[in-house]
Amino acid sequence: MNKYQPEKNNYKKDIQPSATDNLEKHTLNNNSIKKRGHKRNRDGKNKNYRDKFKRITYRGLHFFKVLGPGFIVMIADMDAGSVTTAGVSGAKWGYKLILMQIILIPFLYLIQSMTSRLGCVTRKGHGELIREYYGSKWAAFATITLFITVFAALLTEFSGIAASGEIFNIPKIYSIGFSALILLLVVFTGSYKKAENIAIIFALSGFVFIPAAIFAHPNLHQLVFNGLIGSQPIFNKNYAFLIAANAGAVIMPWMIYYQQSATVDKNLCKKDVKLAETDTLVGSIMTQLLMIAVIVMTAATLYKNHIVPSSAKAIGQSLIPLAGKYAGLLFAIGLYSSSVLAAFVVSIAFAWAAGETWGFKHSLNHKFKESKIFHLLYMALIIMAALIVLAPNIPLVTLMVDVEAFNGFTLPIVLVFLIILAGNKKILGEYTYSKAKLATVALVGIAMVALGIVAVLPQNWL
Repeated sequence: MNKYQPEKNNYKKDIQPSATDNLEKHTLNNNSIKKRGHKRNRDGKNKNYRDKFKRITYRGLHFFKVLGPGFIVMIADMDAGSVTTAGVSGAKWGYKLILMQIILIPFLYLIQSMTSRLGCVTRKGHGELIREYYGSKWAAFATITLFITVFAALLTEFSGIAASGEIFNIPKIYSIGFSALILLLVVFTGSYKKAENIAIIFALSGFVFIPAAIFAHPNLHQLVFNGLIGSQPIFNKNYAFLIAANAGAVIMPWMIYYQQSATVDKNLCKKDVKLAETDTLVGSIMTQLLMIAVIVMTAATLYKNHIVPSSAKAIGQSLIPLAGKYAGLLFAIGLYSSSVLAAFVVSIAFAWAAGETWGFKHSLNHKFKESKIFHLLYMALIIMAALIVLAPNIPLVTLMVDVEAFNGFTLPIVLVFLIILAGNKKILGEYTYSKAKLATVALVGIAMVALGIVAVLPQNWL
């Protein structure tokens, strides 16, 4: 046994792990633990990314479900009157008034976002809230004054429809008759969603103003250095008049009524407040972008050739020889789409407001038999406005200017109620606006009213 002992000991010695082996084994074990840890971290991070992606995707999809009331009413604000104002602005002053359109975006959003919040939280229209909290007499007074601004706007929109056809020598009886038929059919869909989808199609069609501006080949250097960061001749009375015309038409009484009622008809609620306000923000940016496109279009062509048009029809006809028939065609399409959309918005806004004020059924989700007064009122507005514009020897320009002047007096009524409602904790609770924001809206409203009144006064009063 002894002679084998050394071999045995040597064997044991040979199989004993060395310090290096222990270190390698320890390092291997640590690396395995680290790898498992890294794997868990990677899995955790991947899970977080997946969760974030799911949340973003869900929020994006939900936004498209909420999209509508704010976007539509904002694009409708770019109506025939606004198109003409923007076209004349570019023709007279080149790119100067582009900066003005950008400055107006936050003011436009600030006021209109209040209506979306009121609609989402209370699930009631503007007229209904006034009647509920301040009495039926005040609600009736606000709605009756709204009628005057609505009818004035309708005359403007049908004039824009007629002008869009006349650019290419289409008689207005055809363009107005066809458009009136479309507007009448929309309200008989029996579904808010279907009516909204049709309105969105017309809203998106208005974006043809952008390629029309590109066809005009604007000078980008002048656009930036003469328009965005150039000097502003604010003390020139003609320039000041156009500032008033651009700003005074930004907020209209029917916009406030439409957006809040559409929010209710779309069945939005408290959880949709933020996305509804985003819808309003997107619309605010887009409508001013379209105003800029029209200014660029006329600045690059009419201003360059010292042509100052007096109407939307004159703008379109002047564009054809200067920028080509495609620019003229796109302008006509944009003018037509914007006018039809605005005609729908202002008409349905008053029909909603009347139903909220006097208590009859007032929803696009109702069939004709369910809400006859609502449907008949909407139809009467469309038919009367169309017939007046078709009538010969009617001084439309004078009539529209006289009635539009009333906007400056009706807007304060609507804004006062909007501010009171948005600042009432009994109505909005935790969503109530702060005093600072309400004061800001009040100041913006005063400025808008003042500019609106200035815009309809004779230019020589300055």
